[in-house]
Amino acid sequence: MATTNPQVETVSSGADKAKLAFAGVLVVGAVAAFYLLAAQPLWMRVAVLLVLLAAAVGVFFVSEMGKQLIAFGQDSVNETKKVVWPARKEAMQMTAYVFAFVLVMALFLWLTDKTLEWALYDLILGWR
Repeated sequence: MATTNPQVETVSSGADKAKLAFAGVLVVGAVAAFYLLAAQPLWMRVAVLLVLLAAAVGVFFVSEMGKQLIAFGQDSVNETKKVVWPARKEAMQMTAYVFAFVLVMALFLWLTDKTLEWALYDLILGWR
């Protein structure tokens, strides 16, 4: 089934690029303010950091790229709601199959390793 937002290549406008640049400046400014306010109490430094980071996130989400990210998240949630999850019995059976396969493969690889070790070190090199 087709998604609600068709994949269309959009060209970023100058205003959109400015929004993204401003969001980046806000992030850098938040980190810089945190360290420049070293003489202030920790709660104030953290508050300034969080406020500036929240502003950066807000500016990002009003840009076209932020709107596309929100639409992608909404489409992902809608697709997840369409998933048919297995019944408990089927999930337990598949889990048992996986564990059995892993056990058999581990045993096979261990036997192969020990056989090659025996052939290489004992028969060919005679180190033991």
